[in-house]
Amino acid sequence: MRRKETDHGLQLERNTLRFLCSVLIKSGTRVEICKLLDPRVFEDPLQRVVFEEIRELGSIDSRRLRELLPARVANRGFPDFDLKELLAPHEVSEKEIDQLFESALQLLDLSHPDKGLLTE
Repeated sequence: MRRKETDHGLQLERNTLRFLCSVLIKSGTRVEICKLLDPRVFEDPLQRVVFEEIRELGSIDSRRLRELLPARVANRGFPDFDLKELLAPHEVSEKEIDQLFESALQLLDLSHPDKGLLTE
């Protein structure tokens, strides 16, 4: 399941988190993606904690998710966590959401390398 930690890999993780926090996806969609993603594909410790907290919050409105996330991540040992920095640029167009979704799909592939579910 390990991949070489690269700028590209870290960007995939960040893009996936941006996707999961977006107001453009429904909370049910977020929950389903979180169920399929293995937290171990997040090699950056901060990004893994952010993902785990998103997953733990479950089916809540994305605006509420963004309100709760900073304190939860800080309580997990990252007191300097800046959600605005993680989500920058803050506004995501529908075209960009497709690119962020593609990052999530790539991490899903890494979560289930033996299944080959998402790529051909």
